[in-house]
Amino acid sequence: MPTNSQIPLSLYVHIPWCVQKCPYCDFNSHKLKQQPDYAGYIDHLLRDLDNDLPLTNGRPISTIFIGGGTPSLLDAPFIEQLISGIKSRTSLLPNAEITLEANPNSVDTQRFKGYQAAGVNRISIGVQSFSSDKLIQLGRVHNQQEAETAAQLAHALKLRSFNLDLMHGLPTQTLEQALFDLEKAIEMAPPHLSWYQLTIEPNTLFGSKPPILPSDDLLWDIYQAGHQLLSRAGYQQYETSAYAKPGYQCQHNLNYWRFGDYLGIGCGAHGKLTQASSEIIRTVKTRHPQGYMQGHYEEKRYIVPADELPFEFFMNRFRLFEPTPKIDFELRTGLSLSVIKSPIEQAIAQHYLTEDTDFWYLTEHGKLFLNSLLEIFL
Repeated sequence: MPTNSQIPLSLYVHIPWCVQKCPYCDFNSHKLKQQPDYAGYIDHLLRDLDNDLPLTNGRPISTIFIGGGTPSLLDAPFIEQLISGIKSRTSLLPNAEITLEANPNSVDTQRFKGYQAAGVNRISIGVQSFSSDKLIQLGRVHNQQEAETAAQLAHALKLRSFNLDLMHGLPTQTLEQALFDLEKAIEMAPPHLSWYQLTIEPNTLFGSKPPILPSDDLLWDIYQAGHQLLSRAGYQQYETSAYAKPGYQCQHNLNYWRFGDYLGIGCGAHGKLTQASSEIIRTVKTRHPQGYMQGHYEEKRYIVPADELPFEFFMNRFRLFEPTPKIDFELRTGLSLSVIKSPIEQAIAQHYLTEDTDFWYLTEHGKLFLNSLLEIFL
């Protein structure tokens, strides 16, 4: 059986503050009421990292993703303090992808250059829409011009890559409006586009007061037309909601979907860490900044039961539109292929999958009925 040293390791860092809470957002974010102690929070992040490092068996870190919340609320010196602290504690690979999420209203040329100097080589910009009325409906605090300016700044820096986050299926959105947003995004020439459908989540403002969303038929028309538009522009869909120019896939997210390992530090962050025994440990961090900054970092730590691992593996792996190596199932779960012989045969019989000696392949039918496919592994 391969060892956990062969499983890539990533690091996720959560910054929990936002200027305001968006009505669709179910991420762990907290509206700013006063200026947080950012330097103190970074100190706590690094102590949190210190606590988790014994779970990594000294493996190098291949990607860092600084998400939120709104990480771009922090000035560049704070990000430099964070990345320097990580480098001093870990073996960060020389070519590591380091991503920072940014909101268009909280960036300017000097801030972006400061992030780049601190080590950030990939920026993910939360645009969501280029239409002013839709941005208001979504509770966004930026406008169309700020979104365009942020994308232009990222392009001018000649970073390794940058991403634009864009939503579709917005309240009362028409096909023409959805394609307008996508066309504007393509004009900005991002190497990577995250294009995902708005879903109503419980425990959000939209969850308690649902807006009127496009019909299922219209959503399908938007997806099909948008997919064709992106394909003609040279973007390849490599994951359910992600498109990239060749060679620009997000390496951090690929590691998630390939069931790799990741440390999660910061308020509400999750981690997954394979041990030398092949046991997989999951960590969950304290959600609220107040408790976290009192030194109460870990809310929960547990071993994933072996009988849950097939579902967890395929729930992640089948988000990707690439063949799944059979050896990865053994490497990343510690289980034998024999334990999934029956469900795999069932999935093939129902035309969700095909296989050869080394790989499983998701069929078009499997992509359309992914939830039904995954239920086989429960």
